[in-house]
Amino acid sequence: MKLLIFGPPGSGKGTYSSRIEDRIDVKHISTGDIFRSAVKGNTDLGKKVKEYLDSGELVPDELVNKVVKERLEGTDDFILDGYPRTVEQAKFLDGFMDVDAIIVLDVTDEITIERLSARRVCKECGEVFHRLFNKPKKEGVCDKCGGELYHRDDDKPSVIRDRIKTYENMSEPVIEYFEGKIPFVINRCRKADAPIDKMVDGIISQLEEKDILS
Repeated sequence: MKLLIFGPPGSGKGTYSSRIEDRIDVKHISTGDIFRSAVKGNTDLGKKVKEYLDSGELVPDELVNKVVKERLEGTDDFILDGYPRTVEQAKFLDGFMDVDAIIVLDVTDEITIERLSARRVCKECGEVFHRLFNKPKKEGVCDKCGGELYHRDDDKPSVIRDRIKTYENMSEPVIEYFEGKIPFVINRCRKADAPIDKMVDGIISQLEEKDILS
């Protein structure tokens, strides 16, 4: 089974994908995993990707497409997170692979801001805590090393709103491209602390109802 997952920052794509991975035996693959694998393998494509990553530049669509294709060819049963990000990438994927379904995490801007702005990071060891889902035992103090927890600049509401807008501008044309071609499973979350397992139950049920799970 080949699945794609879309969702704004803070929607929990990684968390949902990991839970779905456990439930229906698909592998969670992110573009980050794909890039790291290519770079680690020291392939020709991986070397080119590393040049862009090291310089802080965006990896061009053409190169992203080649790296993703190299990683996914012959691979079955996965949930892909972070690709395609552009219509050109969507067209490329559509040309070499049949996707069974697209999971869309429909989360309001308010929930996204509430979730991301509640994240705290340890200044010493980098451990991540969350005031809704993973609270430290002592407010402002890291459970792991006792370091001070801080609020990252990119987790502040004004920056989060910019990240949401960027996601919308990039993802909406991609989702529109696939509409009518591939079944969609929509997961609507309207509470910031909604139980993940219950949300995953809903996604699995929709996959079953659409005869996507065999």
